[in-house]
This record gives sequence, C-alpha cells and structure tokens, in this order.
Amino acid sequence: MSNPQPTIKPANANFSSGPCAKRPGYNINQLDLKTLGRSHRSALGKHALQKVISDTAELLALPEGYRVGIVPASDTGAMEMIMWSLLGPRTVDICYWESFGKGWFNDITQQLKLQNVNQIYADYGLLPDLTQVNPDNDLIFTWNGTTSGVKVENADFISDTRQGLTICDATSAVFAMDMPWDKLDVTTFSWQKVLGGEGGHGVIILSPRAVERLETYTPSWPMPKIFRLTDNGKLMEGIFRGETINTPSMLCVADYQDALNWVKEIGGSAACIQKSQQNLAILEDFVAQNSWIDFLAKTKESRSNTSVCLSVALDDTQIKAFIKLLADNQVAYDIGAYKDAPSGLRIWCGSTVREQDLKALLPWLAWAYQTVA
Repeated sequence: MSNPQPTIKPANANFSSGPCAKRPGYNINQLDLKTLGRSHRSALGKHALQKVISDTAELLALPEGYRVGIVPASDTGAMEMIMWSLLGPRTVDICYWESFGKGWFNDITQQLKLQNVNQIYADYGLLPDLTQVNPDNDLIFTWNGTTSGVKVENADFISDTRQGLTICDATSAVFAMDMPWDKLDVTTFSWQKVLGGEGGHGVIILSPRAVERLETYTPSWPMPKIFRLTDNGKLMEGIFRGETINTPSMLCVADYQDALNWVKEIGGSAACIQKSQQNLAILEDFVAQNSWIDFLAKTKESRSNTSVCLSVALDDTQIKAFIKLLADNQVAYDIGAYKDAPSGLRIWCGSTVREQDLKALLPWLAWAYQTVA
C-alpha cells in the first residue's frame, strides 16, 4: 500500500515539553532590553523584576496576602528551597505518579533523611489513591505529571481545614490549568515550562500559612545561603519585591515579561487554559481515529492538557526511528518520552502551541507510523 508523504508542515515544529515553544509571533527584537548591562539592584533592574512579579500575581488572580518570588535553578531549585526550608515539623505525605515526584520523595528521605514520610504513589498512567492524604500532615504533590501525562482531576482531596501545608509542584500546570489557590500553600513553577521563557529561574508562590511556617520554624540542618528565605526569623521580603537571592539573567526576565504581555493580550490565564484544552482536543480526536496510538493516562479526566504522553504500537527501536524521521523532516522536534518513562511520545499542548501547527503535525504522525511499522 502506498504511503505518500504529507506536504504541509507545522510552521513551528517545536513540541518539546520544556522548554516549550515560544508564543505565536515571538520576535526577540521586540524584547525590552534596557536592563541588559545594568545591575539588577539598580532602580531599573528592580522595577523590571517587580513588574514580572506583580504581573504574574495579577494574571494568576492570586488571593490577597500571597507572595510571588523569583529564585535560582528553575522549578527544581524552587522545590528544593521549599523542602529544605519548610519540612520537618510534621509528617509528610508525598504523592507521586511519575519521575519528578519520585525525585522529591528520594530527596526528602535520602537527603533530608526525614523519618515520618508516607509515600502515596502509582505507576505511570495512573493516579494514586489521594483519599489517603491526611490533613494533619504536610502534603507534597505534582499537579501535572510532566513525564506521565497524568494530572490531578481536582483539589477535592485537600481539606479546607487542614493543619499541614500543601506544597505543589505546578511547573507544567500554571497558566494551563485551573489552580485553586486557597488549597495551595506553596506553589512552584518555571516560566520556561509554561510560557516558553528562557531557563534558569524558578518561581515560588507562598500563602500566608506558608509564611507563618517559615517565620516560626527553624530546620535542624544547615541551610545553604541560596536556600534561605528568612533572616533572623523573618521572611526576606525583598525576594518577593524583586531583590533576588543571586544575580538573575535580565534577558530571561525581559523574555518572561514579553510572554506575560502576550497572556494579557489574549485574555489572561483563562485564555491560556482554553487554548491548551483546545490543543488537547485535537490530539484526542486523532487518537480516537487511530488504533495504533493511545494516551498513557488511563482516564480521560486525568489526561494532561500540556505534556500529552502517548503510547504507540511500536517497539523501542521503531519508536526511535519514528521520532528521528519526524525530526529529519523538520516536522516535530524533541517529542520522545522522558528517559525514565515508558517508551512513547510526549507532545506539548500548552497555550504557546498553535492549533494549526498541531493539525499539520497529525498526518505526519500517521505517515511516520506507517513508514516504520
């Protein structure tokens, strides 16, 4: 049977799950670069940092009293900083169903060496039994499993009368999924994952309850300078006003501001969420029409609408050939499954990916499958 090669290619073939595609219409020459070569401690530098912080809070509609801070080392740095600063006084429930959440569990038990830790976990494609979460305990979970394509369906498992803190790694969920901020005491993300920003910086969002813990609890272990959020028992408020712990890349900050400006232009976070859901729907229709491909997530309700993970009826060697074939034809870059995940595909469907590019990709997926199968 003939297998004609498609003729129409995506205008943007970047479908990586992080860093993800730049916003539609992105032009590096449009960035405001007045801060380059200036000190981040100057009035100009502080203003630029303050603006991305305030715009982030506004676009995410954070409750009164929540604080936004920029920290080093992407979402990983943000999560490590929080775990080292907050954990210890209560038993920890750690929920995970993919590699990054498992990494947080390993750090808690092997690096911080906490003894009272409950792991609530599931294999790739599934969510664990979240009813096991104890409201008396601190809770750590990843809202969206980037390497499994499985997200929590809602936050009903988090008690409104909880005594412990909820710590949420939301790096591929913010600006793409509804975040119930009243349920989240600490949220971390990286703008490279959600809006195509340049890497190297993380964002921490703190509730008043998290601030109270920081100001009333001192960990028993030594605290590296780069992890410290308090000084003499008080929150280092400067971090949340643009006075960063270390020297940030002002080019990355300008790039993030460009992304935030775009979010405002299209209608805010709700518009980003809608775009991402529409992108997922395109893949859902394709999967429904092709028996050789399926979602790694076992239920529709838990399917990620950003890092969409797919299983393919091919062996590992064929999948590698499939991915290479698409890259060689400049149709899709970096869509292989994460190294620790089951073999398959991972296609980013966040708001910066255009619908027409996803639609143009689909015939190429079918062609590549028929070519290597």
